[in-house]
Amino acid sequence: MKHVFLCGNPALDFACTMRARRTARFETLDAPATLDAWYVECGLVNAAPSCQEGDLARAVSVREAIYSLVTARLAGDGYDDQALALVNEAARTPPATPQLTGGGRWTEATPEQALSTVARHAIELLSGPDVPLMKECANPECTKVFIDRSRGGRREWCGMESCGNKIKAAAYRARKKQAADAH
Repeated sequence: MKHVFLCGNPALDFACTMRARRTARFETLDAPATLDAWYVECGLVNAAPSCQEGDLARAVSVREAIYSLVTARLAGDGYDDQALALVNEAARTPPATPQLTGGGRWTEATPEQALSTVARHAIELLSGPDVPLMKECANPECTKVFIDRSRGGRREWCGMESCGNKIKAAAYRARKKQAADAH
């Protein structure tokens, strides 16, 4: 499976593995193998950690906690105590540790270590300098949160291919229809 990494931070990309939260929710982490693939494709590990069903359930719980904390931070609300506890508990496990080999960097991890690495990214993000750069995609159907590092800070979409082009094309069609109706 090819996962998409548009958000600018592994914790945000992880939180966004549940798509379209306000409409037709779509779960991308639907099996332990897809969680393994996400960890590898994200670049957190080089070898799949061999996740099991229990690891998937825990990862989804932590993902939902991260999303809760991120959206609370965006809204200026206080954090949910249960979400804080879940993320902090996951972060207490030692993270994935890279090793230098003759062929370069190599990282292996247990499922717990991989999840700890994601939780630590969330903690660093939510307590660091990128907080003011976090934005939710302007597509009302999309619930992805991203780091806006664009020049001028005017990025609106999680990605042009996924959301920007759809919204711009719809706006163009609406303008054309309105112009045609006016004549």
